[in-house]
Amino acid sequence: MTPILTERLILRNWEERDRPLFHRINSDERVMEFFPFRRDRARSDALMDRLRAGIRQRGYGFSAVEIAATGECMGFVGLHPTTIESGSTEIGWRLAPEYWGFGYATEAAQALLSFGFETVGLAEVISFAVWNNHRSTAVMRRLGMRADPAADFDHPDIPETHPQLKRHVMYRLSRSDWRSR
Repeated sequence: MTPILTERLILRNWEERDRPLFHRINSDERVMEFFPFRRDRARSDALMDRLRAGIRQRGYGFSAVEIAATGECMGFVGLHPTTIESGSTEIGWRLAPEYWGFGYATEAAQALLSFGFETVGLAEVISFAVWNNHRSTAVMRRLGMRADPAADFDHPDIPETHPQLKRHVMYRLSRSDWRSR
């Protein structure tokens, strides 16, 4: 992956130095509030390895995000193929809590939407979240994504033991809508 630069951020592939932060965000109760599980270090490392390999293969994915001025990795924002809708690409994010509220997720996601639509040639990008995950849906709206209530769904990977996490809302952004903004 060629790094993508924004005014404050660098989006890049994962590096060995990112492992502690990656594990921390994947096991943090606040970050993972809308997920039915937390990852231990071994599972977190395995996921980071899969994400890194996917980025090498496709040229994009859930990418590490670092602050350009300090080199601190804060989490990830990325475009990733999803099985929720066959052939679709989702945009998603997960940042350590100390980086919430500064517009980093939106800034990184805007750069990735530009990359996805202009370089990769995606026709549409989707995003989805648990119905009451207001922080994530606020980012989706700031990106210009539109709610698609007809496509809301019960996530097939959420176990019945967590019914409060099953219902997900769907947001979409087409290339033409992105360009018209």
